[in-house]
Amino acid sequence: MSLASALDWQLLPFDALTTRQLHDLLQLRSAVFVVEQTCVFQDVDGADPQALHLLGSRAGQLLAYARCFTAGVKYPEVSIGRVVTDPAHRGTGLGHALIRRALQAVAEQWGEQPVRIGAQARLQAFYAGHGFVDARRPYVEDGIDHLEMVWHPLNSGAIG
Repeated sequence: MSLASALDWQLLPFDALTTRQLHDLLQLRSAVFVVEQTCVFQDVDGADPQALHLLGSRAGQLLAYARCFTAGVKYPEVSIGRVVTDPAHRGTGLGHALIRRALQAVAEQWGEQPVRIGAQARLQAFYAGHGFVDARRPYVEDGIDHLEMVWHPLNSGAIG
């Protein structure tokens, strides 16, 4: 059994998160986006209350996380952001499982439709492997090169 298939996945609105879950997701995001990437930025950006939070845990430890937004919150399209996996479990397929689960979650919540992300440019090939296409809107956020990328259900095949 792979690590990804052994995870307990939950999709929760902000108000349904326990204080432990909120602590763990903020800790994981900070460990990767602030400490590991040496990027000082305001992670708690006010958008968490509007998000659905996708948590992948095993034995009470948060290993994978993303937040999902309905159309019109971050972009005109449905979007996925703050995609992160525990550094100690990289290389296990966990990131791929997280993206598949996130696409599945947004389709179940809002119907299968285009999904827009703001991806770190260094991860372009990773996201392209899941059917995301560069929207040709590069930008720099917090000193890191990013790309807007879009996933189209008609061009990407079935979610799963």
